[in-house]
Amino acid sequence: MAIPPVPHARRTEAATAVDGPWQDPTLAPEERVADLVSRMTLQEKTAQLYGIWVGADDDGDGVAPHQNDMIDAIDWDGLIPRGLGQLTRPFGTAPVDPAVGAISLARAQQAIADAGRFAIPALAHEECLAGFTAWGATAYPVPLSWGAAWNPDLVAEMAHRIGGDMRSVGIHQGLAPVLDVVRDLRWGRVEETIGEDPYLVATIGTAYVRGLESAGIVATLKHFAGYAASAGARNLSPVRAGARELADVILPPFEMALIEGGARSVMQSYTEIDGVPSAADPALLTGLLRDTWGFDGTVVADYFAIGFLETLHKVAEDRADAARLALRAGVDVELPTVRSYGDELVSAVRNGSVAEELVDRALHRVLLQKCALGLLDPDWSPLPEQLRGAGPEQVRDSIDLDPPENRALARQLAEQAVILLANPGGTLPLSGAGRIAVVGPRADDALAMLGCYSFPSHVGVLHPEVATGIDIPTVLEALRAEFPGAAVDSAPGCEVDGGDTSGIAAAVGLAREADICVAVLGDRAGLFGRGTSGEGCDADDLALPGVQGELLDALLDSGTPVVLVLLTGRPYALGRWADRTAAVVQAFFPGEEGGPALAAVLSGRVNPTGRLPVGVPRDPGGQPWTYLQPPLGLANGVSNLDPTALYPFGHGLSYTSFAWEPGAPAPQEIPTDGSADIELTVRNTGDRAGAEVVQLYVHDPVAQTTRPDSRLIGYARVPLDAGQEARVSFRFHADLVSFTGVGGRRVVEPGALELRLAASSGAADIRHTVRLRLTGPERTLDHRRRLVCGTSVEPVKAAAPARG
Repeated sequence: MAIPPVPHARRTEAATAVDGPWQDPTLAPEERVADLVSRMTLQEKTAQLYGIWVGADDDGDGVAPHQNDMIDAIDWDGLIPRGLGQLTRPFGTAPVDPAVGAISLARAQQAIADAGRFAIPALAHEECLAGFTAWGATAYPVPLSWGAAWNPDLVAEMAHRIGGDMRSVGIHQGLAPVLDVVRDLRWGRVEETIGEDPYLVATIGTAYVRGLESAGIVATLKHFAGYAASAGARNLSPVRAGARELADVILPPFEMALIEGGARSVMQSYTEIDGVPSAADPALLTGLLRDTWGFDGTVVADYFAIGFLETLHKVAEDRADAARLALRAGVDVELPTVRSYGDELVSAVRNGSVAEELVDRALHRVLLQKCALGLLDPDWSPLPEQLRGAGPEQVRDSIDLDPPENRALARQLAEQAVILLANPGGTLPLSGAGRIAVVGPRADDALAMLGCYSFPSHVGVLHPEVATGIDIPTVLEALRAEFPGAAVDSAPGCEVDGGDTSGIAAAVGLAREADICVAVLGDRAGLFGRGTSGEGCDADDLALPGVQGELLDALLDSGTPVVLVLLTGRPYALGRWADRTAAVVQAFFPGEEGGPALAAVLSGRVNPTGRLPVGVPRDPGGQPWTYLQPPLGLANGVSNLDPTALYPFGHGLSYTSFAWEPGAPAPQEIPTDGSADIELTVRNTGDRAGAEVVQLYVHDPVAQTTRPDSRLIGYARVPLDAGQEARVSFRFHADLVSFTGVGGRRVVEPGALELRLAASSGAADIRHTVRLRLTGPERTLDHRRRLVCGTSVEPVKAAAPARG
C-alpha cells in the first residue's frame, strides 16, 4: 500500500488557531521559533524536550516503544498528541530491512504529525560510532583505528558516507564522535576513543564532525566531559581531574570540534568531576560551552543521565528535582526516553519549583534545530524521496547500506590503520608458500573485527536467528584467499576469556608442523561485562584476556616462528614476549574489511602505514599512564617502577625505509604571538611505496607549571613511491604551545622551546630538533587562539638524469 502524503494538521479546522508566522520558511528562524513558542501549552513545550526509545517494525507498520528494565512503560498514543522531541534509535534497536524501516519510521512520524496541534515531527537519532548502527550497514573500523591511520581526510570521507546512509532512511542526528582522551588504558571504552593525545583526538574527531555535518546530519560530541578519566578505569566512575588536566587535555578536542568543525549538538557525560555531575553543572554546560565558546546548538543527555542525578549521584530528591538541576545546568533534551522532563516537569513548573523560563530556553534551542532541518516547513515529508509511492514489500531490499564504494573505503581505512609494531628478523612480509598455522581464538570469528557499537556486536548478538546482514571475512578466510598456494590450517587454542587450556596442545601441534605460525589473539567486544572490551567491560590490568598469554607462550616454545596478530579494543602489555616473536601486528577492531586488510599487510601487498594512537605497555600493571607525563611521571631513580611504554605513542614500522633531511633553517627567535615555518624533506629510500607519518612535538624546558616532557602539536602523513621525496612544512604558531598557567589562565610565556620532528613520541625516534626562543610579553589566550598546526606536503621532482 502506498503511503499517503503527510497531513498538515495546521490546515484543519481544529488546528486553525495554531496558524502563524512560524510556518513561513522565508522568515528568520528566530522569528519563526519565537512565534511558535508563544502558541504552545506547557505540555506541548515539555514534549519537545524528550525522546521515546522505539524500534522500527520490520513489517513497515510503524514503531513500538522499546522496553527493558530501565524504561518505564510508554503510552505512545497518549503521549504523541502533545508532540514529541526525538525518536531514539528506530534502526538501532532490532534488525530491520533499511527500506522497510524507513517506511516504518515515516509512518511513526506521520502519526506524530496527525496527533499534535502543530504537526511537528520528531527528530530521529542513531548511533554512528563505527558506521551507522543499523542492520546491513557498513561496519567501519572503530575510532581507535581512525587514530591509528593518522589521516583526517579519510575519516572525513567515511563520516560523510555514514551521514548519507543515515539521511537516506530518515535519520537526522548521529551520536558521534567520541572525543574522550584516553587516560587509563584499562577503561572498557578505549576502543571508542581516538587515542591518548588531545591534538590527535581533536583533529581526527573534527574531521569526522565535518564529514557527518556535510551530509546534513547533526553531529553530537560525546562525552562532555571527562568520561575517560574515571577513577580506577571503571565505567561511570567519579573523575578527580584537576583544573589544568581538564583545560589542557580533556577539553581541547571538544573546543576544536565545535569551533573548527561546526558540531551542532553535545552530549553531556555520565561522570562527575570533583563532586559535580556533568548533567547538573551550569559552569560546564552553560558557562564554558555557551557563554565562552559561543555554542548555540542542543545539549542532549546521555542515556538515563538525568535520572542518574537521583538514582546514582544522589544530588536530586526525585524526578522533578533532577529535571530542575539538568535544565538549570543546560541539558535541553532528555534521552533516551521520557522520565523527568514529562509530567513531573509540568507539575514542577506549575507549582513554582522550576521556572518556565528554563523550559522555554531549552525549547528555543530544540525548535531552532528542527527549523534548520526543515521539520517546521509546510512541505516537510517524512519519507525519503526514493521510497515515496511504494509499500513495504515493494521496497524491501531496495536500499543498500553496504554498497561496494563503502566497503572499498572501509578497506582503505582498515589498511591504513594496521600497525606493524615489530619485525626484527624481517619475517614479514610472508612468502605465501609452505604450511601456515593460523591459530588463536580470534582467527576464525567474524565478530573479532567489530567493536562494541557495531550493529552485529551491539544488537545482532541478541538476535542469533537473523543473518549478520554484511559480509565479514575472518583472518583465516582472508589468509586462505591471499595465499592460495599455501596450506593454511587452523585451531582456536583457547577461548577469548575463561580458563580452559584444553585446546592449547592441538594448536601447538599444528604450529610445530607449519613453516610459520600466525597467532591471532585479542578481545571480544560486548556490553557490561559480556565482552573483554566495550562499554562496562573494564579490565583489572593489561594482561591478555583469559589464557591467551599461556597459548602464546606455548606457541613460542614450539620452535616455529610466530607472527603475533592482535585484534583488540585496547593495547595489551607485550613485554613478556618482546624478544621472542618473529613479528607483531596490531589492529584495533578494523571493521568488516579488517580480515582482508590484515592479510594484505601480512603478504606485503599493502605496506603498513599505521601508527599507534596509544602506547603499548611493557608490563600489565602500573596504570594509569600515557605519554603526556611531566618529568616526575617518567622513569626515574626514586621509584622502582618503570612506566615507559614498550612501543610508544606514534610508533609504527614499514616495509620500506625513509630518510629525513632538515629544510630551511627556522628563525632562532619569534615573538609570543609569532609564527615560523618548520621544514624538512622526507625521502623513500626503499624499494616499495609507503607512507611516513612525520610528527611534531614540543618540549618546554622551563615553564611556570609542570609540562609534559613531549606533546604532539602537529603531524603529516606523507605517502611516497620508492625513491620519491617530499617537502613537509609545518606552520608553527606560538598559540600551539599555550597552557594553563599558575593563575588559571591560558598563556603563552616567553622562553626557550624545542620543536622535535620525530617518528614517534619516544626519545629514540627524534629525527631533528629545532630550538627557538619566544620573546616579548606573556600573552593570555582564549578559544579564539590558533588550534591547528597548518601543514603542507609537496612532492619534490626527481632530478633529470645526467646526459653523457
